[in-house]
Amino acid sequence: MRKALVFLLLSLLAVGLFAVKNVIFLIGDGMGLAHITLTSYFVGKPLEMMKMPYSGLMYTYSANSFVTDSAAAGTALATGYKTFNGMICMTPDGKPVMTLFEAAKKVGKATGVVTTTRVTHATPAAFYAHVKNRDEEKEIARQLVEGTTIDVAFGGGMKHFSEELLEKAKANGFTVVTTREELLNLDPSAVKRVLGIFARSHLSYYVDGEDRPSLAEMTRKAIEILSKNEEGFFLMVEGGRIDHAAHGNDVVAMIYDTIEFDEAVKVALEFAKKDGDTLVVVTADHETGGLGLSNGKYAIDVEKLRSYSKISIEKLMKEITPDNFKEVIKKYYGIDLSDEEVEALKKAFEKGGYAPSNTIGEIISAHALIGWTTHTHSAIMVPVFAEGPGAEEFTGIMDNTDIPKMIAELTDVPLHEYYFTEIAVGE
Repeated sequence: MRKALVFLLLSLLAVGLFAVKNVIFLIGDGMGLAHITLTSYFVGKPLEMMKMPYSGLMYTYSANSFVTDSAAAGTALATGYKTFNGMICMTPDGKPVMTLFEAAKKVGKATGVVTTTRVTHATPAAFYAHVKNRDEEKEIARQLVEGTTIDVAFGGGMKHFSEELLEKAKANGFTVVTTREELLNLDPSAVKRVLGIFARSHLSYYVDGEDRPSLAEMTRKAIEILSKNEEGFFLMVEGGRIDHAAHGNDVVAMIYDTIEFDEAVKVALEFAKKDGDTLVVVTADHETGGLGLSNGKYAIDVEKLRSYSKISIEKLMKEITPDNFKEVIKKYYGIDLSDEEVEALKKAFEKGGYAPSNTIGEIISAHALIGWTTHTHSAIMVPVFAEGPGAEEFTGIMDNTDIPKMIAELTDVPLHEYYFTEIAVGE
């Protein structure tokens, strides 16, 4: 009798009757352990992601570098394959590979991407597009609109969607929305596919408080729409501008965008707890900035960080000039620049490009005793958090390619059962 029961249970598992129904996969772009820790100190309590019951660490290296970019990292997280930096969902020799979302569609699941970057940016694109170069964003937009992989896409990037392409989106069943009000007023029961583009390029930094939907609002609406599907859904949510702030060493913008990301994590967890059949996985594609929680003085000044004005350096740069930077930095950060800092900023303005904003980021961080090692990515492992059915699998030391493989196994999605020739690219 016992053997018969065991055989029955194994048989049920084999046909996927115990498979996880829904997956919400949240990626904090560039978000390392230091980013999470500093944000926790700043708000004075553990973040929602830190309360999740299972955790581990993940390697992020790409096929050609220990330091990955978002295209290769996104590819690994979406397909289980390593590729070269700059490539999206293609092997190094140019063959397209199946994504989790494409595989999920094979078994009837709904899919969506939500991001604070352009919807055609590297991380969201890795779940539905195949290009040899991540800069091919108009081609990525075409694949989103003309393909059948994505049911919901919320973010920025209108500059890559022509009027003709938007008309094609509507013809292919997308409801197109462009404002926060339109998003919030969407009736989930009245739409099938939704394309929400809320900025010409990336969405503004959360700290700047501009009129655009928050990541939590977009996540909530995406869940409302996708959860109508009886076969379940896969949703990827990206806190994309954590990475941008860290590139600029903008500690204030980084903290607030991490807070925004964590608010989206809370939305996901609240749904998962009510639903009971939803796996929530939180991670990062890589670490950005080499953030250090000390610059050698055995301290960090969180109160100094809290005293800074709520403004990103990106927005600050619209006001600052080579002639007024001393006054503007005093106004927003309460910092009286030293002679050395003044000289550094003068040289930065002479150099141009990102040099002035990067230098300001270094200065305001240093005054709070925060250090950075780079304005690019680093090779350090990143955290993984999980909650829901199957969450216990996401512990220990993992590779980024392990994540989609485990998700596919838990959801009974045939990620690697379909071959390259089944994906039409560039047609």
